[in-house]
This record gives sequence, C-alpha cells and structure tokens, in this order.
Amino acid sequence: MGDKTAPVRDYGDEGVEAVGELSGDEAKALAGSLRRLMQLTANLVEQDGEAAPLIARVRDHLGCELAEVLSVATRFETWEHVNLHRGVEAYLAERTPEAQWFGVGGQHRGHEDIMGMLIAARHSVGYGLGSADYATAAVGPQDSVEVVQLGLVPTTAPDGTPVLVGIRGPNDYGPPASRLEVLAADRAAARAVGAEIERLMREHDVFRRQVLAFGVSEHRGNELVTFLPRPTLDADDVVLPDGVLDSIEEHVIGIAEHSERLLAAGQHLKRGLLLHGPPGTGKTHTVRYLMSRLQNCTVILLTGQAMRLIGQAAALARRLQPSMVVVEDVDLVAMDRGFANGPTNPLLFTLLDAMDGVGADADVTFVLTTNRADELERALADRPGRVDLAIEVPRPDADGRRRLIELYGRGVDLRADLDPVVEATEGVTASFIKELLRRAVLNAVRADGAGGVPVVGDELADVARAMAGERASLTGVLLGGSDGPRGGPGGPGLPQPGLEPHVTRYRYSW
Repeated sequence: MGDKTAPVRDYGDEGVEAVGELSGDEAKALAGSLRRLMQLTANLVEQDGEAAPLIARVRDHLGCELAEVLSVATRFETWEHVNLHRGVEAYLAERTPEAQWFGVGGQHRGHEDIMGMLIAARHSVGYGLGSADYATAAVGPQDSVEVVQLGLVPTTAPDGTPVLVGIRGPNDYGPPASRLEVLAADRAAARAVGAEIERLMREHDVFRRQVLAFGVSEHRGNELVTFLPRPTLDADDVVLPDGVLDSIEEHVIGIAEHSERLLAAGQHLKRGLLLHGPPGTGKTHTVRYLMSRLQNCTVILLTGQAMRLIGQAAALARRLQPSMVVVEDVDLVAMDRGFANGPTNPLLFTLLDAMDGVGADADVTFVLTTNRADELERALADRPGRVDLAIEVPRPDADGRRRLIELYGRGVDLRADLDPVVEATEGVTASFIKELLRRAVLNAVRADGAGGVPVVGDELADVARAMAGERASLTGVLLGGSDGPRGGPGGPGLPQPGLEPHVTRYRYSW
C-alpha cells in the first residue's frame, strides 16, 4: 500500500481531532500555499487601492501610476504658513483658477507627509479621499484669513506638465514647520512649480510693511509672530533735548529717504542706532516715533525670550527691506565679555552674527535700547557697521519736564501753576511725569461727578510732592524716580544679568 502511514489522530479529552507534526515536504508545501495566498491577497488589496477614489484622483490627473510619482518638498518656518497659502493661491490664479482643493481622510493624517499617506492609501491602509482641512492665520493686527492646513490641488507646471500641489501647515504631531509638496511624474516640472510658488510668496508677502513682534502669538496659525498696530506719533509727542531727535531722524529716516542716491554714490545703507539712558526716559517712545514715521518700513520687535530668534528676524529684515529690527534691553544679552567668569551668553554671538550678516547695501536699521550702556559688549558698541550712532536719552531738564506735563495733560483742563510742579519733579523721568498726570486726573474725576472734562488745578503740585516722597521706594524706582540700587536686579552685591556668580557648594552628610 506504500511507505506513508496515516497520521495518528488524537481526539483528546474534548473530542477535538489533533493532527501530528507535518513532515518536511508537507511543511514546505503548506508554506508555499500560504505565500501564494498572501500574495494573492496583497494583489487584491492593491487593486482595490488603485481603484480607490483618492488614488484614482491622483493617477488620473498626473497620467501615471503612483509608483512613478515623484515628490519635491520644501519646508518653511511655521510663521510662513500664511505666505505659503498666498503663494499657492497666486499660482493657481495665474494657471488654473478653476482648480478645486481636495484632502486626505484618515485618523492619523497628522503624522505623515502627503506622499506617505498616498502610498498607504494604495495599500488600503487608513487613508482615503476627503475634503481639504483649513485653519485661520493672521494677516494683520485685526485681520485673519482661512488657509489650507492639509490639502492637494491639481494644476500644471510652467511647461504644461500636470502636477499636484500639496500644503501641510504646522501641526501638533510633526516637526514645527510649514511644508510644500509638489507631486509630478517629472522632477524638473515639480521643481519649477516650487520655485515659482516661492517667488509668488515673496511677491505677496503678508509681513511686508507690517509691525511684527517675535514671540508667542495670540493669533492662531501664526505662532511666534504677532502683528501689532503701527503707532501714530508726531514730533511734538517726543520730548528730548534740543537736537537729539534731529540727529536720530537724520541717521535713520534721512538714509531711508535718500537710499537710492546713497547707493549710487557707493555708500552703505545698513546702520545701527543705540539709545541708552535710565529706565523710563523715553527710549521706547522714541522707537515708536520712528515706527510711525517709517510707514513703508517693516518693523521687527525683539524683547525678552524672543531675542533667541534674532537670526530669523535678521533674515526676515533682509528679505523685507526697507526694514527696522528693534532689540530692547540689549544689555541682557550683550554685556561686556570681560565681566564674564563663565561661558559667554551664546545670544551675544547670535546678535553679532546677525548684524554682521546683513549686507552693507541692505536698507536695514538695527535699533538697540539699553539702560546700561557702560556695560555693553565693546565689539557691539564701538565697531562701526554694528552701531554707528549712540544717543543718550537723559532725564528731562526743567524745560523738558514742563513740556512733558503739557503733553500728558492735553486731554484735560490744565489750570495749575506749573512752576512748583517742575521744581518738585527734578530728577524724574518721563514715565514718572506720565503717572503724575494720571493720578492728578483720577483725583479730579473723583472730585467732580459731572462727567465733563477733568479740571486739574494747583493740587497737581501736591500730587507731585507726594510722589516725590515715594522716589526712594520700589514704586519710585519702577517709575524712574531714582536710579535704584546698583548691582544685579536683586540689589547691591548681587550678580548682573549675564554674569555667572561664584557659588560655594557644600556637601552634607546625614
């Protein structure tokens, strides 16, 4: 009957038939059958995927199978999302204004790039045809627009080759960037589309002629950049010693107004302005006046933790010139390296590199403010091309204090004799006088419930004398009524910002 024996059948305690171990030939045959089954299953799944609406949409427009599609991707900073959207929309308006956006549906679409999702959809894994996702992005202090967060749109390359343009905005799961993906059967066509979109992004740049603050933005979709309203100030709103404002205007505004003729004469345009003086004397107010005068200038403000973005800010300033980069309290990152016992603050080198990296022919102004000019890094303060004009903004003299009282009292009926007020405020700052007027007006409003224009009389001198008594207190220091203790922020003998104190460490045993 043959050499093979029937397998031993064991029905066990449960009455279920169990077959003994397979022979080598039987195992190979079974493995081959399973492999053919898996291949057949994969082929059927792939055929279903190829017929899926998402893959069919891509294949039908590009005119090739998904395996032949190339992706050319470009990453941008997160805050460029709105510009990326505007660049793509401008491209579509020129070539395929009737094109309609579509999206990719799927629970995990926030984790993969567009090409990766299409490949997964081809194998019927997790993704399908859906609607484009939209987000909101700011385009001004009060205005915002809808932008594509994740979507694809069919269009053509400059040479007529069909392409798909994809946008992926910043998301919570992937790297902090905005991403442009161009899909096509021809790499050169895809690269040409990407280059044209980048050109249109710069042509339609939403940041141009705006006032921008780097930091954490309150506007959704444009993290790290906030749009600020441009101040409206006249020269009469700035109280400085005679000739000071004229020097500032000549250096910053004069060069801007005659930039073309200066360049033609072989002169450089990049300039640096350092405003120094005690806190509260009007350095920031002077900067606001410059922002008001330079209506066609892009302004980028950096303060606090945002100073770490000085490199990106300088690059943006080069792109959007004429521009002005304002770094407030620069002494926090640019103190003299001779004072440091430990590693120098790396932000100092970033600041110096950013200022040096802007070409001399760039119409870019760096405006730095500090309360401690004597402690600034010498390489920053002394070298021409980084800072070429340093202006002291001092405490106001008697005439300046009188003008400040009149300035901050413009909205009230000011009947006070100003001589005793000027005398009582000797040595104070503009911030001090501004608060003086507010307290006096508040007292007048409380005293008169008629609701008319507040009348401020000779009681203004009493308020001034009362505030003068506070000058040694913390309130007085904060308002610029006195210099406050020297040393670090905590008081005498404590370290200055940027210095590494010597700390004795003790080892305890219990």
